[in-house]
Amino acid sequence: MPKLMTRPEAIEVDFAKSAVVIVDMQNAFVSKGGTLELAGADLSEAPGVVRVISSVLESARTAGLNVVHLCMGYKPDLSNAGGMRSPNYYKETAIRLMCLKPELAGRLLTEGSWDFAVVDELAPEPGEIVITKTRYSGFAGTTLDSQLRVRGVQYLFFAGIAANVCVESSLRDAYFLDYWPILLADATMAAGGRKMYEATLFNVESFFGWTIRSDELRVALDTPRR
Repeated sequence: MPKLMTRPEAIEVDFAKSAVVIVDMQNAFVSKGGTLELAGADLSEAPGVVRVISSVLESARTAGLNVVHLCMGYKPDLSNAGGMRSPNYYKETAIRLMCLKPELAGRLLTEGSWDFAVVDELAPEPGEIVITKTRYSGFAGTTLDSQLRVRGVQYLFFAGIAANVCVESSLRDAYFLDYWPILLADATMAAGGRKMYEATLFNVESFFGWTIRSDELRVALDTPRR
């Protein structure tokens, strides 16, 4: 197995048992006019994240890795949002905005809406796993774990937005389920600024997994293997 120069230490990874997990690269979190910008977030880093993930996907697809797309989204009537007894109803950004501004109802992270759609540059290809989730973690109430296990996946490379919310939540759950989680450090951005991004890197490298730059992963993927 190739040894990757991950941080804080190098680890061996079996690419035949690996998947790239793209988290919430939807208009809601990437595009102007989407949920995250309406909530006041700075999206200046988002175009760069899209470019990096696009290059990673090219190498991953060529190398035959599994590809997973996680998408946050709700039914138009919010019947899968948890209801008013759920903290999700009060803390999730899109729901909060729609409650505060009724004119946004049905527009933010609603299945079938522009906000919900994956950005064109990163659109899923046939045969790739697409998971719609209703909580920050891609493992919460979804079939993600079973779909990965039936494919024999053990190593997960995470990318997407936001680093400190849905990406970190999904990565932590992966760790709890005994996957080997690796964050692509330059293929993500945080909601809340640089300090939040650095906190996620600290958490991942110290407690929940490893990090690596996308160019280092691409070199490993593009290197012929015997």
